[in-house]
Amino acid sequence: MNIAIFSDTYLPEINGVAVSVNSLFKLLKKYGHNAYVVTTSSEKEISFVDDVIRIPGLELKKLYGYKASFIYNEKAFQILKKLNLDLVHINTEFGISQFGFIVASKLGIPSVYTYHTMYEDYTYYATKGYFDRFSKWAIREFDKSCMNRATEIISPSEKTKIYIRSVGVEKYINVVPTGFDFERFIPNQEKIEKAKEMKRKIGLNDSDRMLLCLGRIAKEKSFDVIIEGFADYLNKYCNDISSYLVFVGDGPARSELENLTVKLKINDRVKFVGKVDNSLVPYYYIMSDLFLNASISETQGLTFMEAMAANLLVLCRFDNNLVGVIDNNKTGFFFQEVNDFKDKLNYVLNLDQKVQDQVRKNAFESIDCFSEKTFYYNIIEVYKRALRRSW
Repeated sequence: MNIAIFSDTYLPEINGVAVSVNSLFKLLKKYGHNAYVVTTSSEKEISFVDDVIRIPGLELKKLYGYKASFIYNEKAFQILKKLNLDLVHINTEFGISQFGFIVASKLGIPSVYTYHTMYEDYTYYATKGYFDRFSKWAIREFDKSCMNRATEIISPSEKTKIYIRSVGVEKYINVVPTGFDFERFIPNQEKIEKAKEMKRKIGLNDSDRMLLCLGRIAKEKSFDVIIEGFADYLNKYCNDISSYLVFVGDGPARSELENLTVKLKINDRVKFVGKVDNSLVPYYYIMSDLFLNASISETQGLTFMEAMAANLLVLCRFDNNLVGVIDNNKTGFFFQEVNDFKDKLNYVLNLDQKVQDQVRKNAFESIDCFSEKTFYYNIIEVYKRALRRSW
């Protein structure tokens, strides 16, 4: 097949959608398809390099550097027209993705739409708390209009499917969890040695316990819950002098969180590494002792599975989207709110080594259903269904 994948965000940007789109792009090529990515660029001119079309966009600094483009670009359309496309796969909702719907319509081909992001959790970036109820209604209507335009809809989780139904979409919804490449996260001796070296470079000793938070540092990720919980843990279990909380990633909430660590007087036990190259991400998992997450805005939670593939224990706040990903006390651990975080953290850090090893083993076995191969065959079935509906 000849497939164009449309997304407003793509590598080198580091976020769940960018990584998912890149995984899909590489996977389709691996299995012999002609795949192309259409995305934004900070450059002034359109480019078409290595099967990636980049269209100039305006950078939105308050939205973690996302770029907004116009919904139509004639030069890009002429490039796409010559590629003899079979379908388009749309992964975001704004400028580039609206262009994807236009391309599908003009070329008379089907469109597949994946709903990655629950934008109701992000309205505060625009509203600052004002007219929030109206903004959420507008988002729901916009989401519904996008999904109703698509030939086929993909939801990455049951939680997201429930949301899609709640906004009034009655079309069939394909639940297809995003697959990922396990191999790049699995530790080996070479990776472990490089991870140890990188750990020293961020100011930690080999014997220090590293508690990892990785991802976009933004309000909806609830990293403040982790910081407050970690402060409570240090206050209650003051005999722990070797654990450090490490944030890998960047975003609009970073300075606020840094100030919070100063206010709570734990800034000497918290490190902010900043944005890192995607190729280095596996090493941060490997050098860590525990992966922490308090977000309840995820649609699937790829970072949880990446951590599990890297043989890392996971402690996260319970959310419906993690049902089927984490089995409490078997493949990972849940906490409910900041008040019980300190005790859950202490419990996990002091587990018997045999118990830890068994949880790691269970976790690795449980993520097999998120393999690239499974993801590929599920995606192809959706593509075939879209093509049949367009005959």
